[in-house]
Formats: sequence, structure tokens, C-alpha cells
Amino acid sequence: MFGAYQFNSAASVRCPAVPTACLLWALLGGFSEELAAQIYRPGIRNVLFIVSDDLRASVLGCYGDSMCQTPNIDKLASQSLIFDRAYCQGTVCGPSRTSFMYSRYKGKGNVTLGQHFRQNGRYSARIGKIFHMRVPGDIIAGTDGQDVPQTWTERFNSQGNEAHTPGNYACLNLNIFTTELEGRQSTKMPHRMFVSVAYDGSGADQPDHKTATKTIELLQKHRDEQFFIAAGFVRPHYPMVAPRQYFATYPWQKTTVPEQRLGDLDDIPKLGVPGSRSAMNGIDKYPDNQKRMWAAYYAAVTFMDEQVGRLVDELERLGLRESTAIVFTSDHGYHLGDHTFWQKNNVHEQVTRVPLLISVPGFKPGRTDSIVELVDLFPTLCELTALSLPDGLHGTSLVPLLQDHSVAVKNGALSFAKGTSWRTRDWSYMQYNDGTEELYDMKNDPGQFTNLAIAPQHATTLQQQAAQMKARLKTFRVKSP
Repeated sequence: MFGAYQFNSAASVRCPAVPTACLLWALLGGFSEELAAQIYRPGIRNVLFIVSDDLRASVLGCYGDSMCQTPNIDKLASQSLIFDRAYCQGTVCGPSRTSFMYSRYKGKGNVTLGQHFRQNGRYSARIGKIFHMRVPGDIIAGTDGQDVPQTWTERFNSQGNEAHTPGNYACLNLNIFTTELEGRQSTKMPHRMFVSVAYDGSGADQPDHKTATKTIELLQKHRDEQFFIAAGFVRPHYPMVAPRQYFATYPWQKTTVPEQRLGDLDDIPKLGVPGSRSAMNGIDKYPDNQKRMWAAYYAAVTFMDEQVGRLVDELERLGLRESTAIVFTSDHGYHLGDHTFWQKNNVHEQVTRVPLLISVPGFKPGRTDSIVELVDLFPTLCELTALSLPDGLHGTSLVPLLQDHSVAVKNGALSFAKGTSWRTRDWSYMQYNDGTEELYDMKNDPGQFTNLAIAPQHATTLQQQAAQMKARLKTFRVKSP
């Protein structure tokens, strides 16, 4: 009749069996009605888990971008706790998604997030990309990629033609612009990451629109059940395909590219410099095309944002908003010319930092600058829905942060590429597999332009950050560089 109730304290003590007695005690003078209302609230029955792909946090309006239009995500953010310092563990799709779905820094655990909900009697569904899929390969084929089938009661793929969509095709690092369908960069081809397509259409043929449509159908069908529904959008992952009107919103001439500094790479170790950089992929020859990349990325983000809005609007229409926790995040960030870098798979801030919004009825919205990791999502959602925790999770519940936005649940975040990074409140430390290091003062150098690992006056800080990182790795028996 009353459902599960949660005691709102730092310890998150629960009172599921006798909510009536608890409330009666409050009304009889144990404490005030006002305090009772703050402490007891109906438990969350459902989870809508929304994952974007290759989305850097900084391009969302709620994270400070004044050009990119993300009204639906921004509206959700106004109802959420916004995590300003959330970090992924894997820095490419596969490792990151495996990490947050198992709540493990590296490798697989015993049970996935969706599987745990399913084993506890909840309907569990995947629509689109949650575990790794090749984009565009698995999207064009409509195949499962590296999905873990025991995670889901049902699963659905969202097919799309990707770069083969008829329309204005561009391969920006090769300076190719055409409407011809022949010769386009696509699956496993070396320049596919610089492709965009603007076309005439409503967007209903695109994989993200299909993912939203199917998710809405499942919300309607399973509205009376407890559910964990995961909607995985593929944009703004390349190829950046969207209807023409989304591109028209962002004239490339008005976009800006990240700051470039002469000699910027001189103090970065060899393993910290990715192969995908302007001088290697050819886009350095076409400065205007770098702006076009930003315009196409923005167009893809805005198209994806519209699909997020469709999901949240349907939750509200169905009357499920008050019983559903919503998570919105991305598998990792993305380089778009920062330090002349493109794509991902390194441990600099633009890749490791991700957007994270958690909207839970009964908790006040706001912002927090506390450090969190994507491995924390599994235990958080378990606590919110009154599920016990399986063994072997590496994450920490973020419910204390939902209750008090100023607390800290951990002192740093780990991320992995060709080494390991350790991100704390004021410092970013990186140690590569060959022992070389980077250290950045994130308070005074948020763009990470000056590597202090080679500065003698910062030797003590370097040692402290390295020791903290190694302690965390040791605690969870994760192999260090």
C-alpha cells in the first residue's frame, strides 16, 4: 500500500516495513510534520537510464556552452543534481560501458546493472547502444555488438544508414563535399570520424529517433511494472548525421575552436600524445573545416537532445515521473581539436570528464563539485530502488550527495588509457605505462597547458598524487602502470 520508504540521513537508514508507525510517531510528537516530510518519501520504483555517446560535458547548456542548444537536457538538469566533476573509467566505448555496467574499474564482474534489476523481479530492457556497438558498423547492420544478453528481459537495436544517408556528405579532414553515395567513408575506414551528413527529412529514420520511439512504446507497455529501461543514443558519435535544419542552427562561420598554443605538446610524454591529431589526420590544412566539425557536432547533440526530451515528456504524460529515477550521462568525453587532439582514448580532461545528471523525485535539484565516477551509478541506483548490493562492486553510492550536495564520497577519480589518471579536486595526475607522468594544477590551468610533473617545486605534490592513485588501485586490486 505505502511502498518502500527511505530515511533521509547520511547513513541512508531505511524504514520499509513500518512507514505508518514511523509517520504516526512523528505526528504524535516524536518530531514535526515538516521534518517527517523531509525524512520520509516513497521509494523509487523505476529507473530510466539514458546514455549518450562521445558527449563532452562542456557542450551542454547546463554545463556552460552558450551556443549549443540543449533545451531538453537543460530542463532535465533543472530537476536534477548536476555533477560538475564526473569522470569515466574507460576512455573508449567498450571499456567505459563495461566499467559502469559492472561497477568495475577494469574488466567484468559477476553481474551487470540491468541483470541485477532483472534478478530482483524488475523488467529490464535495452534500446540502442548500452554495451559497446561499432558505430557505424553495428548500427548499419542492426546487430547487437558486444551486448550481454542476460542483462535484459528484452533488447532492441536501432538501425540507421549512417554515412550512407542521402544528403550533403562531408569528409572534413579530406576536404570532400558531395551528394554522391559512392566512395563515402564508413565502417572500418580510416577517415570515418570526420564525416557529417546533412539531409532533408524529419529525423524519424535515424537510430536515435528510433531508440526514443521504442523506449516510449516500452514505457507505455510496462508502466504498471517496476522497470529498468536503458536508452542508448549514438549521437554525437561520428558520423554526425542529422536533418538539415539542425545544421542550419549552427553556421560554421560562427563556431570557435579550442585555444591552440605554440609548443603545447613539447612537455607531454610520448604516450600522452594520441595518433589522432591535426598534423597527422590532415585537418590542420583546413582551419574552416575544424569549425565545420564543431558545427556538425553541435547539430548532432541538438538532435540527440530532442530525443531525450521525448522520453522525459512521456514519463510525465504517463504519470511515472514521481516514481522514476532518471540518469543521463555519456560513456566518455571527446577531443575536438583541444591541444590539436581529436577523438578519445587518452586521459586528458576533455575525454575523462563526462556529463552526469541524476533526477530523483524527493531530492532537491542543484549542483555539486564533488568528485564522482561512473562506477558509482550501479550502487546508487540499487540504493534508490531498495535493492541489496551484489558483491564485487568498485563504486560508491551517490545518495549522500543527493541528500547534501556539499559532501564528498571519495577523494579522486581513476581513468584508464595508455596509463592511468587520478583526478582530484585541484589536481590532474597521469602516469603512463612507461612511467612518464603529467601533472596539472586544475585551479590555475584548467586547460592543461603546463605539465608540472617536470617542475622541481611541485615534486611533493607529484609524489602525493601518485601515492593516492596507487592506494586506490591497490584497494581494488587494479593493475597499475
